[in-house]
Amino acid sequence: MTSPENASDLPESGPEAARRRTGGRSARVRTQVVEAVGTLLVESGYDALTVDAVAERAGVHRTTVYRRWRDVGGLLADVLDAAADDGWRPADTGSLEDDLTALNQEVYEALRPGGADAADGSGSGSGSGSGSGGNLTTALIAASFRSAQAAGALTRFWEGRYARSAQVADRAVERGELRTGVDARALLVTATAPLYQELLLLRSAPDPELPRRAARAACAAARAGVFH
Repeated sequence: MTSPENASDLPESGPEAARRRTGGRSARVRTQVVEAVGTLLVESGYDALTVDAVAERAGVHRTTVYRRWRDVGGLLADVLDAAADDGWRPADTGSLEDDLTALNQEVYEALRPGGADAADGSGSGSGSGSGSGGNLTTALIAASFRSAQAAGALTRFWEGRYARSAQVADRAVERGELRTGVDARALLVTATAPLYQELLLLRSAPDPELPRRAARAACAAARAGVFH
């Protein structure tokens, strides 16, 4: 991974500083850089991702990238932090099973080959991030095993998504579908885990029925009191 010389002498930088510098040219530069990181990561993989390559793809001077993001870890973290900084909320369909299915459908679209991407703000990712035609979500997941900063940002992203999704359980309680005291986190993990297992770990062929099937199983378990 490429790092600037004397990084400790640079002014405050990294994703936190980048997020504070909003508006005008600064916002445009961040958008260009975030897009460049995602494109390069999917096209060429983590090992080919360098500050110089990102600067060239983004059309930004390398010194600007070094100053604001320091290194590849800072760049990856900011891609994930940018994805988390959105207004996403889980769909309210009127029933627990349909709410979980809608949530799973977003995960499914993000994980299946050629699907949507978390860093596009569309949900929760296929491909290995090795330039093999995968998508950005899975490329970022793979990169998190190589970068502590990316791993931390990915954890923040998932924590934020699960926290926002807790209202799925709250609404089910309000509708009388579940008893009070349900463990929303356990319910959500149970509903979404089969998608990560099948599409990300086992690399199974995409199954359009998987989101509904996993949601139905989690819903049945919740009604049986498993998450109380």
